[in-house]
Amino acid sequence: MGFEKSVVFGCGQEEYAVPVEQVVSIEKLEHITPIPHLPNYLLGFSRMRGELVPVLDFQRILYNQPSTGDLVRVIVLNTDVVNFGLVVTDAREILDFNDDVLRQVGLVNYAKTQYFTAVANLENRMITCVDPKILVNSLEGIREIIQYLHKMLENEEVNS
Repeated sequence: MGFEKSVVFGCGQEEYAVPVEQVVSIEKLEHITPIPHLPNYLLGFSRMRGELVPVLDFQRILYNQPSTGDLVRVIVLNTDVVNFGLVVTDAREILDFNDDVLRQVGLVNYAKTQYFTAVANLENRMITCVDPKILVNSLEGIREIIQYLHKMLENEEVNS
């Protein structure tokens, strides 16, 4: 997966990037339907652009704290597993990374951070590259939630 063109966003005091080709949209954080007993990183479900998507809080995933502030956004990401919303502190910009600034990171070998696949080492900032598919697959309990979501979508199609 290429990070040559990426959406850069903030979470905590750090900057992260996801490949632009996996970004469906960037939305304001609006109505999310919470569901009891979900993992704390999963805020609930929201209908975005007509599709029901699980909404994950990246700050909770990384730091076990909720994302807050006026600039909070939801980056809707497309993976072959599931489309999902990723709540971030702020969506900043789209950047083109040359191959010479991207460095593979050893943290890929650490089970809890396999989704950090590279670091863009720029002159005055470092941006960690996140693979959305690895991220969503690495979260505890997500498989059951995705199965539940697929069943809900099937029922919705049958009833319409």
